[in-house]
Amino acid sequence: QVQLVESGGGLVQSGGSLRLSCAASGSIFSPIVMGWYRQAPGKQRELVARMSSGGTINYVDSVKGRFTIYRDNAKNTVFLQMNSLKSENTAVYYCDLGGLRYARDYWGQGTQVTVST
Repeated sequence: QVQLVESGGGLVQSGGSLRLSCAASGSIFSPIVMGWYRQAPGKQRELVARMSSGGTINYVDSVKGRFTIYRDNAKNTVFLQMNSLKSENTAVYYCDLGGLRYARDYWGQGTQVTVST
């Protein structure tokens, strides 16, 4: 089993910044991919960014240049630095962990990010 604990969400004004953190514990078997998804009200969950153990990174186009994902592999922790936040970034953000040695992905409990205009 894998447990994911997220932190760092909150309320921020448009143009502001937040940093999300997600710490994984339990049965961690490399290589793993860790990332962030989000779900806004009435919308489907979508990938925001993900990063492999080897450093390969993917971003959704709408956050490129504003969000940065990075990892502390020694601590099995992934971060999402979000700058220049916009109201459309308001959503519940979920941490995700997956890998070749897992039958399924694991999800965190979600953290609310609200960007006010």
